[in-house]
Amino acid sequence: MIPFNKPYLSGNELNYIQESVQSGKISGDGLFTKKCNDFFENKYGFKKVLLTTSCTHALEMAAILINIKKGDEVIMPSYTFVSTANAFVLRGAKIVFADSSFENPNMDVTKIESLITSRTKAIVPVHYAGIACDMDSIMELAKKYKLWVVEDAAQAIESYYKGRLLGSIGHLAAFSFHETKNIVSGEGGMLVINDEQFSQRAEIIREKGTNRSQFFRGEINKYGWVDIGSSYLPSDIIAAFLFAQLEKIKDIQRKRLEIWNRYQKNLFPLVNYGIQLPFIEDYATCNAHMYYIVCKSLEQRNSLIKFLKENKILSVFHYLSLHKSEYFIESHDGRELENSDRYSDCLLRLPLFYELELNQVDLICSAILEWLKVAK
Repeated sequence: MIPFNKPYLSGNELNYIQESVQSGKISGDGLFTKKCNDFFENKYGFKKVLLTTSCTHALEMAAILINIKKGDEVIMPSYTFVSTANAFVLRGAKIVFADSSFENPNMDVTKIESLITSRTKAIVPVHYAGIACDMDSIMELAKKYKLWVVEDAAQAIESYYKGRLLGSIGHLAAFSFHETKNIVSGEGGMLVINDEQFSQRAEIIREKGTNRSQFFRGEINKYGWVDIGSSYLPSDIIAAFLFAQLEKIKDIQRKRLEIWNRYQKNLFPLVNYGIQLPFIEDYATCNAHMYYIVCKSLEQRNSLIKFLKENKILSVFHYLSLHKSEYFIESHDGRELENSDRYSDCLLRLPLFYELELNQVDLICSAILEWLKVAK
């Protein structure tokens, strides 16, 4: 069976974990946490980064930082992972879901302004598959209506919008290093702070609401409870694993893009049969986080999943529209979000991981084209 995903190992993960253990400090903000922070700030020019235990926790920190309260409204796509919404629901926000565009699963920016009310506090664009949303339009709306923008960049490492790195454009951004991502640490995430007014409070929130970080830098002579917060700080062992991955990011991206481009070339004939391939706007780049196709119907997708599995290839669908979820459906305002639902029913993700060989990609593509002959 060709699996859907297999986490990449650089070879140095265990060496760095051992080095972290031998340093005598395996709790957060140790040797490798600092190495990772320096990597992201120096290589990518992020103003400030804080490693977190997950992207979910980075989003939760963002919700606290922008003071989301009961009754505040937050606009985001329905076609996303539940963490995008949960982070703000936990603070009492009312989620206002926007539809995806027809061309790709990103939020349809032309629908956002009509959803803004006097209670709107933030917009949360999700860069699906690492492909940029139209950030200029979103930031212009945010400026016009005095809103915060939190980029859900969980899938967007090494991806750009008009030459600007995703995660560097909104006021805050959250990244994921879950084992399904390009760069992994098993579980793990990162909060990016682009608005300096949030820097000090973010450290406090991450350290259970204490000013412990300032204390260890010698900026204060004792630390205590000064704000709300939680335990969002990852162990240095997680950071050690992550740093081994970061050292190989150039090679990882080269291989993943090679695989992505092979899929795109081999599967181009599918467009003649009404099956949609990934669409990338001129302003965006592709980071090869995933390769997906959009079938014409749920039945067609189920047929393809079954056919591929019979040929020892594991393919998987993705999100279910959050506005139709058991938890939220009674809170939704009744709008039809047809593109979100279409992706829920029709989008299919194909295997993409570092160790996937190009001849295996060719085999997968050949199987899909063979299925097309049988299915039509």
